[in-house]
Amino acid sequence: MKDSARPQFWDERFAAGITPWDFGGVPPDLRTWLATPRGRLRVLVPGCGSAYEARALAELGHDVTAIDFSDAALAAALKVMGPYSDHLVKADFFRFQPAVFDVVYERAFLCALPRARWRDLGRRMSTLVRSSGVLAGFFYFDDNRSGPPFGVAPSLLDELLERFERIEDRPAAQSLGVFRGKERWQVWKRRL
Repeated sequence: MKDSARPQFWDERFAAGITPWDFGGVPPDLRTWLATPRGRLRVLVPGCGSAYEARALAELGHDVTAIDFSDAALAAALKVMGPYSDHLVKADFFRFQPAVFDVVYERAFLCALPRARWRDLGRRMSTLVRSSGVLAGFFYFDDNRSGPPFGVAPSLLDELLERFERIEDRPAAQSLGVFRGKERWQVWKRRL
Protein backbone atom coordinates (compact mmCIF):
# COMPACT_ATOMS: atom_id res chain seq x y z
CA MET A 1 0.00 0.00 0.00
CA LYS A 2 1.29 3.44 -0.88
CA ASP A 3 1.79 5.84 2.04
CA SER A 4 0.85 9.49 1.50
CA ALA A 5 2.88 10.37 4.62
CA ARG A 6 6.06 9.74 2.59
CA PRO A 7 7.60 12.09 0.02
CA GLN A 8 7.97 9.29 -2.53
CA PHE A 9 4.18 9.00 -2.80
CA TRP A 10 3.96 12.64 -3.94
CA ASP A 11 7.12 12.47 -6.07
CA GLU A 12 5.48 9.72 -8.14
CA ARG A 13 2.28 11.71 -8.63
CA PHE A 14 3.98 14.94 -9.62
CA ALA A 15 6.38 13.10 -11.93
CA ALA A 16 3.44 11.34 -13.64
CA GLY A 17 1.35 14.53 -13.82
CA ILE A 18 -1.34 13.00 -11.60
CA THR A 19 -2.29 16.08 -9.59
CA PRO A 20 -6.10 16.36 -9.47
CA TRP A 21 -5.84 18.55 -6.34
CA ASP A 22 -3.81 21.23 -8.17
CA PHE A 23 -6.06 24.22 -8.82
CA GLY A 24 -3.58 25.66 -11.32
CA GLY A 25 -3.93 29.15 -9.89
CA VAL A 26 -5.29 31.05 -6.92
CA PRO A 27 -8.81 30.02 -5.83
CA PRO A 28 -11.44 32.80 -5.73
CA ASP A 29 -12.07 32.41 -1.99
CA LEU A 30 -8.42 33.12 -1.21
CA ARG A 31 -8.40 36.09 -3.60
CA THR A 32 -11.46 37.49 -1.82
CA TRP A 33 -9.87 36.97 1.60
CA LEU A 34 -6.63 38.62 0.47
CA ALA A 35 -8.54 41.65 -0.85
CA THR A 36 -9.07 42.85 2.75
CA PRO A 37 -5.96 44.76 3.86
CA ARG A 38 -4.33 43.12 6.89
CA GLY A 39 -0.83 44.55 6.82
CA ARG A 40 2.25 42.43 6.17
CA LEU A 41 1.70 38.91 7.44
CA ARG A 42 4.05 36.06 8.21
CA VAL A 43 2.47 33.12 6.31
CA LEU A 44 3.19 29.39 6.19
CA VAL A 45 1.97 27.30 3.25
CA PRO A 46 2.49 23.63 4.22
CA GLY A 47 2.51 21.02 1.47
CA CYS A 48 2.73 23.88 -1.00
CA GLY A 49 2.72 21.68 -4.13
CA SER A 50 2.88 23.91 -7.20
CA ALA A 51 2.77 27.00 -4.95
CA TYR A 52 0.40 29.28 -6.88
CA GLU A 53 -1.04 30.59 -3.62
CA ALA A 54 2.41 31.08 -2.10
CA ARG A 55 3.42 33.22 -5.07
CA ALA A 56 0.23 35.32 -4.81
CA LEU A 57 0.94 35.92 -1.12
CA ALA A 58 4.57 36.86 -1.83
CA GLU A 59 3.51 39.23 -4.63
CA LEU A 60 1.36 41.07 -2.09
CA GLY A 61 4.42 41.59 0.10
CA HIS A 62 3.72 38.98 2.77
CA ASP A 63 6.59 37.11 4.43
CA VAL A 64 5.82 33.67 3.01
CA THR A 65 7.40 30.33 3.81
CA ALA A 66 6.18 27.58 1.47
CA ILE A 67 7.25 24.08 2.45
CA ASP A 68 7.00 20.65 0.88
CA PHE A 69 8.93 17.43 1.45
CA SER A 70 8.52 16.17 -2.11
CA ASP A 71 11.36 17.00 -4.50
CA ALA A 72 9.01 16.74 -7.48
CA ALA A 73 6.52 19.13 -5.86
CA LEU A 74 9.32 21.60 -5.13
CA ALA A 75 10.49 21.37 -8.74
CA ALA A 76 6.96 22.31 -9.87
CA ALA A 77 6.86 25.10 -7.28
CA LEU A 78 10.17 26.56 -8.48
CA LYS A 79 8.66 27.11 -11.93
CA VAL A 80 5.62 28.88 -10.49
CA MET A 81 7.42 30.91 -7.82
CA GLY A 82 9.95 32.41 -10.25
CA PRO A 83 11.52 35.46 -8.58
CA TYR A 84 10.00 34.41 -5.24
CA SER A 85 11.67 30.99 -5.19
CA ASP A 86 13.67 31.96 -2.10
CA HIS A 87 10.40 31.49 -0.17
CA LEU A 88 10.47 27.72 -0.86
CA VAL A 89 11.87 25.35 1.75
CA LYS A 90 12.26 21.58 1.58
CA ALA A 91 10.88 20.49 4.93
CA ASP A 92 8.65 18.00 6.67
CA PHE A 93 5.75 19.84 8.32
CA PHE A 94 6.10 17.82 11.52
CA ARG A 95 9.85 18.47 11.88
CA PHE A 96 10.09 22.02 10.57
CA GLN A 97 11.24 24.39 13.35
CA PRO A 98 10.25 27.94 12.45
CA ALA A 99 8.95 30.72 14.64
CA VAL A 100 5.19 31.25 14.80
CA PHE A 101 3.06 32.57 11.93
CA ASP A 102 0.22 35.05 11.61
CA VAL A 103 -1.45 32.77 9.05
CA VAL A 104 -1.19 29.14 8.02
CA TYR A 105 -2.85 28.54 4.66
CA GLU A 106 -4.57 25.18 4.17
CA ARG A 107 -5.22 23.76 0.72
CA ALA A 108 -5.40 19.98 0.34
CA PHE A 109 -2.85 19.43 3.12
CA LEU A 110 -5.00 17.87 5.85
CA CYS A 111 -6.85 15.68 3.34
CA ALA A 112 -3.51 14.49 1.89
CA LEU A 113 -2.34 13.10 5.22
CA PRO A 114 -3.32 9.66 6.46
CA ARG A 115 -5.89 9.99 9.25
CA ALA A 116 -3.37 8.57 11.74
CA ARG A 117 -1.41 11.87 11.46
CA TRP A 118 -4.37 14.21 11.96
CA ARG A 119 -4.09 14.61 15.74
CA ASP A 120 -0.41 15.45 15.27
CA LEU A 121 -1.43 18.06 12.71
CA GLY A 122 -3.96 19.62 15.10
CA ARG A 123 -1.36 19.89 17.86
CA ARG A 124 1.25 21.24 15.43
CA MET A 125 -1.11 23.94 14.11
CA SER A 126 -1.67 25.21 17.63
CA THR A 127 2.09 25.74 18.01
CA LEU A 128 2.66 27.27 14.56
CA VAL A 129 -0.13 29.87 14.64
CA ARG A 130 0.42 32.75 17.05
CA SER A 131 -2.30 33.72 19.52
CA SER A 132 -5.05 35.51 17.56
CA GLY A 133 -3.46 34.34 14.30
CA VAL A 134 -5.45 32.26 11.82
CA LEU A 135 -5.57 29.00 9.96
CA ALA A 136 -7.32 29.90 6.71
CA GLY A 137 -8.18 27.81 3.72
CA PHE A 138 -10.10 24.89 2.33
CA PHE A 139 -11.31 21.82 4.16
CA TYR A 140 -12.63 18.67 2.50
CA PHE A 141 -15.61 17.10 4.27
CA ASP A 142 -16.44 13.52 3.39
CA ASP A 143 -16.82 10.12 5.07
CA ASN A 144 -14.78 8.25 2.47
CA ARG A 145 -12.62 5.38 3.71
CA SER A 146 -9.93 5.61 1.06
CA GLY A 147 -7.77 8.43 -0.15
CA PRO A 148 -6.09 10.72 -0.56
CA PRO A 149 -8.02 12.87 -0.43
CA PHE A 150 -9.17 11.79 3.01
CA GLY A 151 -12.36 13.58 4.02
CA VAL A 152 -12.89 14.82 7.56
CA ALA A 153 -16.12 15.00 9.56
CA PRO A 154 -17.01 18.49 10.86
CA SER A 155 -17.08 17.25 14.47
CA LEU A 156 -13.60 15.73 14.11
CA LEU A 157 -12.21 18.94 12.62
CA ASP A 158 -13.62 20.80 15.64
CA GLU A 159 -11.71 18.37 17.89
CA LEU A 160 -8.48 18.64 15.91
CA LEU A 161 -8.62 22.44 16.05
CA GLU A 162 -9.76 22.69 19.67
CA ARG A 163 -7.43 25.65 20.30
CA PHE A 164 -9.09 27.57 17.45
CA GLU A 165 -12.46 29.22 16.93
CA ARG A 166 -14.07 29.03 13.48
CA ILE A 167 -14.84 32.62 12.37
CA GLU A 168 -15.66 32.05 8.67
CA ASP A 169 -17.36 29.11 7.02
CA ARG A 170 -18.96 28.82 3.58
CA PRO A 171 -19.01 26.45 0.62
CA ALA A 172 -16.00 26.89 -1.67
CA ALA A 173 -16.84 29.23 -4.54
CA GLN A 174 -15.05 27.00 -7.04
CA SER A 175 -13.80 23.46 -6.43
CA LEU A 176 -11.96 20.92 -8.49
CA GLY A 177 -13.78 17.72 -9.41
CA VAL A 178 -12.09 15.69 -6.68
CA PHE A 179 -13.49 18.07 -4.00
CA ARG A 180 -16.70 19.32 -5.66
CA GLY A 181 -19.61 19.79 -3.30
CA LYS A 182 -17.57 18.74 -0.27
CA GLU A 183 -15.10 21.59 0.16
CA ARG A 184 -15.55 24.62 2.40
CA TRP A 185 -13.60 27.85 2.86
CA GLN A 186 -12.98 28.33 6.56
CA VAL A 187 -10.97 30.66 8.76
CA TRP A 188 -10.06 29.53 12.27
CA LYS A 189 -8.71 32.05 14.80
CA ARG A 190 -6.22 30.79 17.39
CA ARG A 191 -7.46 31.37 20.90
CA LEU A 192 -5.21 33.20 23.37
